[in-house]
Order: sequence, then C-alpha cells, then structure tokens
Amino acid sequence: MSFLINSAARSFQRVCNVKLLAAVRLYSTAGQSGVSIQAGPRTALADEALKIRVSGLSPLQEVTVRAVVISDDDSMFDSSAQYRADRQGELDLTREPSPGGAFTGVEAMGLLWSLLPVPMEVPWRRLFKKDVLKGPQFVDLLVHRDLSERGRIPGPVLAKTRVERWFAGQGVTRTQLSEGRVRGSLFLPAGAGPFPGVIDMYGDEGGLTEYRASLLASRGFAALALPYLGREHLPESLSDLDFGYFEQAASFLLHHPKVRSLGLGAVGTGKGAELALAMVTFLPQVVAAVSISGCHANTGGELRYRDRVLPGLGYKASLARMLDSGVLDLSETLADPCDPRHRASLIPIEEAEGHFLFVVGEDDRKWKSEVYAAAAVQKLSEGGRHNYRVLSYPGAGHRIDPPSSPFAQAVLDQTLGVPVMEGGQPSAHAHAQAHAWGQIQEFLHSNLGGSCV
Repeated sequence: MSFLINSAARSFQRVCNVKLLAAVRLYSTAGQSGVSIQAGPRTALADEALKIRVSGLSPLQEVTVRAVVISDDDSMFDSSAQYRADRQGELDLTREPSPGGAFTGVEAMGLLWSLLPVPMEVPWRRLFKKDVLKGPQFVDLLVHRDLSERGRIPGPVLAKTRVERWFAGQGVTRTQLSEGRVRGSLFLPAGAGPFPGVIDMYGDEGGLTEYRASLLASRGFAALALPYLGREHLPESLSDLDFGYFEQAASFLLHHPKVRSLGLGAVGTGKGAELALAMVTFLPQVVAAVSISGCHANTGGELRYRDRVLPGLGYKASLARMLDSGVLDLSETLADPCDPRHRASLIPIEEAEGHFLFVVGEDDRKWKSEVYAAAAVQKLSEGGRHNYRVLSYPGAGHRIDPPSSPFAQAVLDQTLGVPVMEGGQPSAHAHAQAHAWGQIQEFLHSNLGGSCV
C-alpha cells in the first residue's frame, strides 16, 4: 500500500512540475516590453562556458535571473541570483556581481553549478545526466522583475530563453558492453582514431555513471565508463570484488582497434580513485592514473591480484556523527591508512612505472583526501619516485566533477537513507572543477600521447 501511495504522490509531483514550468513560460507574455536575455552558445557541450546577458531593462533596474532544469526522471531543479542593471539598462553576468541569491559576487556559471531540487522535490539530490545520449539537458533561463529569494514566488517574467547542454559531442558513439565479464559503456570520438584510451570509474555507490566518460570522448579520448558494483552480473558488495575484472577491462580497451597501444589512463573518484591507483600499480597496460578525492590504501573488501593480497581498510561506524542539520558526517569513520598497523592495506604505488595526478579538495568532508594525497606523495618520494603531481583546492569538497556540475554539500545516500556530508564551499568548489578539468585532460594527453581538443 505504501508503494502505491508513494507512486501516486510521485506522479502527482511530476504533473505539478510540468504545470509549474508551463506556467512560468506562459507568464513571460506579460513581460516588460523590449527586455531580452541572450545566452550563448545556445548549443554547447556541458563543460563549456556560458555567457548570459540581459538588455532592455530600465537603468539600475533590479531583477532576479533564474535557471530551471527538468531532470531525466522529471524532477525539477532551479537556481536564482539577484542583479541590478547598469545605467544603460544592461546586465552581463560575466562582469556584474550578484548581491544575493544562490551565490554572491561575479559568477558567470553560477546559475548552473548552484542548481538544487526545488522545495517540492526530494532534497539532498545532485543533478546529473543519467542517459548522456538521450538528447541534451535543457536549461531555461528567465529574468524576473524585482528581487526574490529562492523558495518564494518570483516576480513577473520579463524575458526568457533556453540553452542546450550536451554531454556527448557530435559523432561520439556509445557501445554498451555485455560480452564476457566486462560491463559498462565505451564512448568513442568521431573519426578513425586511434585515440588515447581512458577507463573512468566512480565511487562505491554502484551502478553506471557515464557523463564524465562521454565528455572525455568529446575531448578526444576513447573512454570506458566502467561500473564494478550493483549492476547486472557484477558484485553487490566490495567484499566480492575481483581485481581480475579490471585487468580484463584494461586488456579489452587497449586491444580495441581505435585505441592507441601506448598505454591507458585510469580516472576515478572516491573508491574509483583507489582502484585507479591499484591499476597503474599492478597492470602494465595502465600508465597514468588520476585520483580524485581518493585514498592510497585499499578500503572495504580484500584486494587480490596474483600473489598479492591487500587487506581492506575498515570503517568504525561508532565514529559517525549526525549533525544538527540531519546530515551524517562520516569523515572520521575510515581507519587511518597512515597507522603502521594498516601498512598491509597500502597500495604499493612506489612500484608503479606510470604517472600520478592527485586531485583533492581541502574541505573534503567525506574522506580525508588531502591527508591521503600527502601521504601518497611522501610514499612515492621515499621510494625515489617523482612521477606525480598534486592539485589541491582550498574550499573544494569531495566530488570534483567536470565544469559547471551542480554542487551539493551533502547528498542522499541510497543505502543509508540519509544525506551524507561531502563538504566544500559552493564557489570555491565550482572554480576547482573548472580548473581541474583542463589539468586532467592535459595530464592524460601528455602521458598517453596526443593533444588537447
């Protein structure tokens, strides 16, 4: 019965979202004559910068500029910021500061990275594209009369426009793998190739996440989005993980006719970062690893590769803290990998012949990734290795994604059923994402061959 009630409520909510968005669009017919909003490029990849300008306003007129997105599952996300036009009645978001709203100051992309579920939606959710080839992500941009706060009914719509944010460039193809043991989605750029190959992995929440791999393919990489938990024919828990699966994935990608044979890169976030470090350490096919907010030890279940066994670093649930906000803080729960008692869990990265890029947020509240990266670098240095670089970002949190990816300080954990703290300050995190994305591509190209697209 509860399932039926929840389903009915969800259907009603979706209808409300559609009606609300339709009402917002119709409301624009009552707008102020001559006001227009220009956003460009109107069609672009999701990692490209967007320029937004408003013209035709009265001198020094106060307005609220708003972004609205309907997700793949019909949920509504929005963001808004307050502005004042200049003496010519114009507004350029790349130059004018916002005094209030979802952010303050000059934030040209702020309306995108500050997108959150509207109050009628389930909170603590992050907006991301689930099916990257199912059309673009449409972003409606609206100019409302007067200043309004998020969650309040905004003033009349003076102007509106729509832009398309694509997660796969023209000619990018996707092949969903279902042969043998390897699962996932292989994205290939347009053209004959061969292209530098990259394996892309996310955290232990399970399932398949494609949007970073599809954007990497749009920038000239053959990118394999590789799930390893919670998907068809894959384990349900870390204790059942078989490192041979990752070896087979690397072998498959390296032998693909459109992939360069010079070696692969591995990119990972969270547990995926840890697996990327293990791959560049143990697998000769992998010559470069990007660790985003990862640990330099094996966590969770045991990792076995040939005659090597790395025990899984454990968690202490008693150290979890429920904050006053109702958000769960897990930052102290992972056992200290620097404790000599856990030496056997450390990934022997000093044995790797490949190169490392560590990307960390100094305000990561999910894992102590800054501490882990420093320990990893020390381990490499003590082993006489200088094959690494660290990008450390003040104010950035745990999940450092491609540019303009919506920021979420805490995210609902599907297993625990409560929001979990990830940390970070919105503006600092957004700027970290924009900078890191270019650096990651440069690192991969320099170690896999080729040039940035």
